[in-house]
Amino acid sequence: MRHRSRFLVLLLTAGLTAAACTGADGPNAGSGGDAGGGYPRAETLFTSGTQWGPPSNWNPIMNWTYATGTVGLVYETLFLYDPLTDEYEPWLAESGDWTSDTTYEVTLREGLTWTDGEPITAEDVVFTVELGQIEQVPYHNLWDYLDSAEAVDERTARFTFADPRYQQWANWVYFNPIVPEHLWADKSDEDVTAGANENPVGSGPYLYETHDQDRQVWVRNEDWWAIEALDLDVAPRYVVDLVNTSNEAALGQLLEGNVDLSNNFLPGIASLVDGGYQLHTYFAEPPYMLSANTTWMIPNTTRAPLNDPAFRRALASSVDTATIVNSVYGRIVSAADPTGLLPIWDEYIDRNVVGQHGFSFDTGEAKRLLNQAGYRDTDGDGLVENKDGSPLELTLATPSGWTDWNEAARVIAEGAEAAGINLVSETPADTVVQDMRESGEFDIILDNQRQMDNTPWRYYEYVFGLPVQEQQTTVNYGRYENQRAWDLVNQLDATRIDDLDGMNGIISQLQRIQLTELPIIPLWYNGLWSQANETVWTNWPSAEEGSPGYLPSMWRGYPQRGAIRMLTELRPAEQQ
Repeated sequence: MRHRSRFLVLLLTAGLTAAACTGADGPNAGSGGDAGGGYPRAETLFTSGTQWGPPSNWNPIMNWTYATGTVGLVYETLFLYDPLTDEYEPWLAESGDWTSDTTYEVTLREGLTWTDGEPITAEDVVFTVELGQIEQVPYHNLWDYLDSAEAVDERTARFTFADPRYQQWANWVYFNPIVPEHLWADKSDEDVTAGANENPVGSGPYLYETHDQDRQVWVRNEDWWAIEALDLDVAPRYVVDLVNTSNEAALGQLLEGNVDLSNNFLPGIASLVDGGYQLHTYFAEPPYMLSANTTWMIPNTTRAPLNDPAFRRALASSVDTATIVNSVYGRIVSAADPTGLLPIWDEYIDRNVVGQHGFSFDTGEAKRLLNQAGYRDTDGDGLVENKDGSPLELTLATPSGWTDWNEAARVIAEGAEAAGINLVSETPADTVVQDMRESGEFDIILDNQRQMDNTPWRYYEYVFGLPVQEQQTTVNYGRYENQRAWDLVNQLDATRIDDLDGMNGIISQLQRIQLTELPIIPLWYNGLWSQANETVWTNWPSAEEGSPGYLPSMWRGYPQRGAIRMLTELRPAEQQ
């Protein structure tokens, strides 16, 4: 999942001036600084923080590149999944059940139609799943386990598995949108996987209105099925997602009320929230944001001394995560559990295993571990050498301009040096770091690609994924090879999602391997960056009792995690 946050630093001078922008992919002022663009302000929701370039495709199959809102506002999924409550909500589907160990049936709601008036049928569901037979489709590997997909009747689709992967399927039914067969059947494989899909036709609460270099505009679908079926309707008539171009634009428009919801990274948010700017965050105090993903330090386990678990443990013990949380981030992030599992997955953490094998910042312990493992300072310069006496020199690469990660890397390098490890921070271009990460041409990097999700299986798939390829594009960038761990991950995938005991038994074993071997080193939880201005719209999601508790984000992948309900809960502010 490519929700890595492009962080920049907030510059605070004379109290408050500029802000950094980040997120998955957000705001510009629009032409001449007029964010309105002619849309009635009281009926228009302006968002930012997800789009980092002009909208160029509306293809829901192309994860993370489609225009913000394509999935969620236009194309919809069978279910929603709320990570905060661990509950699935039937959406396009009326129900979905495993009718046997190997057979899953889903029944659509009655009377569903695409926005061109054509009925939504089980054939559309089957067709969408069968698109995965195209190798370039992100869920292609589903067909490693799925035998067949068939429409039983107009509303019921049946899926028969040769090797049921319950965790993976539970992820598919809420995350992947259904597309209309009558408009997609004639598309070539290239069009399906790389086509722009202009003028998208979906089933959701919004229709494509227009787009420009600096924005994507959606208009409310007055015939949305949920109005009648669920007594739901989205409040804003228009949603305008602004392309993010600068720190100043991101902060300035939010404070001026020209942006209602910013999903950008804005350091110094405490000063903003407490400064009387009518800004709203999910929590009223630090860390202000929900935890969305974990930032790990990724050691290249194919390179000495990083191929030594004892050295990796010493390195982990040298990191002063508290300084990163408090000083680099100003307490808008939280220190990660040694397992790295997000707070929503707390019930899956084996505290006994963590107590036995977890790590924490302790420079003295790091020095002891190095000495015990045979890494000693033989030339008296305060830095250890490799076991064979050769110089030990490591580099931590973070992308240039990701100034919070750059600053965090400085703290990490200082901690390593204090423990006797020669670790230097460098800041190549973003594209260079990406190439390094995928080719394995690095010593150490930071990464945070897996978001809050329906199951820790996705997390452990990232950590232990095999086989290691020449190019690692999605998982296991550290190239750690442990077949037993990967077998456990697949065993977890084949465990029913309601079998908590079965899941925990497997996850405990994975945690013991992870904390003993440390193929990744969890450091902190990145926030689900979300700042709302209450001048035009109120009733934003919040942890406060009685407030909507949905995820307050337009990041790709989050509407189907329940964030679409945020738009149904918004209320116009009182007009002055």
